[in-house]
Amino acid sequence: MRFMIVVKATADSEAELTPAPEEELLAAMATYHEDLAKAGVLVDAAGLRPSREGWRIRYSGDQRSFTDGPFAETKELIAGYTIIRVASRQEAIDWSMRFPNPAGRGNPSEIEVRGFWELEDFAPSESIDRFQALEAAQQG
Repeated sequence: MRFMIVVKATADSEAELTPAPEEELLAAMATYHEDLAKAGVLVDAAGLRPSREGWRIRYSGDQRSFTDGPFAETKELIAGYTIIRVASRQEAIDWSMRFPNPAGRGNPSEIEVRGFWELEDFAPSESIDRFQALEAAQQG
């Protein structure tokens, strides 16, 4: 089972001009991700640049529209993520409870954890076979 730990953006993370938070937070994040790697559950992790460097594509029927960042609603934005592969929902909860406060000790912040739909969750079909072939090729 794969889960994504989503680090919610804050006004401070959106205002950052450099990717480096305080050393204490960097050290805590490094330790946490090393622990995930040692346990064999870390799939991927990264911080995201502020929304001012991003964009959105909106769909309306067959039409697409482009909007450059930044985006005003910070509560709707993410600042980073960690993807883990674990055996159960409870294991994902246990790991997420150990996640360091992404805004630094004592500061308000929030993470959200969401499970991935796995190919096994879908009924067999030609399209699912194609996705499984892509997955196998990537693992290669």
